[in-house]
Amino acid sequence: MKLPIPVSVSEIAEKIGAEIIGDPDRMVLGLNEIHKVEFGDMTFVDKEKYYDASLNSAATFVIMNKRYPCPEGKTLLICDEPFQAYNSLVKEQRPFVPLTVQISDTAVIHPSVILEPNVVIGHHVTIGANSIIQANTTIVGNTIIGENVNIHPNSVIGSDAFYYKRYETHHEKWHSGGRVVIEDNVEIGACCTINIGVSGDTFIGAGTKFDSQIHIGHGAVVGRNCLFAAQVGIGGKAIIEDGVCLYGQVGVAQNITIGEKAVVLAQSGVSKNLEKNKTYFGSPAQEIRDTYKQLALLRQLPEMAKAIKKLEEMQKNNKRQP
Repeated sequence: MKLPIPVSVSEIAEKIGAEIIGDPDRMVLGLNEIHKVEFGDMTFVDKEKYYDASLNSAATFVIMNKRYPCPEGKTLLICDEPFQAYNSLVKEQRPFVPLTVQISDTAVIHPSVILEPNVVIGHHVTIGANSIIQANTTIVGNTIIGENVNIHPNSVIGSDAFYYKRYETHHEKWHSGGRVVIEDNVEIGACCTINIGVSGDTFIGAGTKFDSQIHIGHGAVVGRNCLFAAQVGIGGKAIIEDGVCLYGQVGVAQNITIGEKAVVLAQSGVSKNLEKNKTYFGSPAQEIRDTYKQLALLRQLPEMAKAIKKLEEMQKNNKRQP
């Protein structure tokens, strides 16, 4: 997430009680998770095995829980609880503001947009020309919807990220400061849910079509002209490239990439990156020819077991003979 107004790193350090290593006069432009950071962004790290990844990232500012040599061009902030510090900054910049009316006064909605009964529109939502938001749908704050978008009944766009930091005794929620961005000519079926990013955007590309009961996790990026059939679930931060087709009940794990124009057949489970222009099936999903070969072998197992048993009996008989 980008800050509406840049803030000096020394001001942030004072707020979170951190020691500064590096230039104290730099301006912080945004707050982001490590996989989303850009120049001017601040991120955090609290596990030593991730220090190098954080310090070698594009982030300009890193909140850490240990003094460390500061790389050139970066500023480090040292404090006891980097996660708590980072989370407090996101809450400050994107506080929860309850919605007390059905359509927020801060929403920007083109006059040609059709809003059916019981639609709820949150703060700072933008909806482009000729879009249709059908009955009982909720568009949560900071969502951007393009032109000619059709969202079917009972969908929720912009719900919080399902993202928690684990402690031994509890799970603490990451405060969601991202957005959902939906480009032009997208269709979203009934009862779909799209989570916002923790700090970046969840993105749906132009021309993509969703069936009913689709779930898109936090920070996922869905390309242009994709087709998702019913009950597809996309894990957080997954990248689905242009023209991908996912059949019903396909599950996609977090942090993976499905290549352009790949096809994944129904009820498959995607647990690793998939190459473009290929068809996949199974759980874990494999290229369809490999899966069919394995299934053919499985069907032969009963006969193979019988043949093995016969061979074992013949060996036993041969041993008994003098």
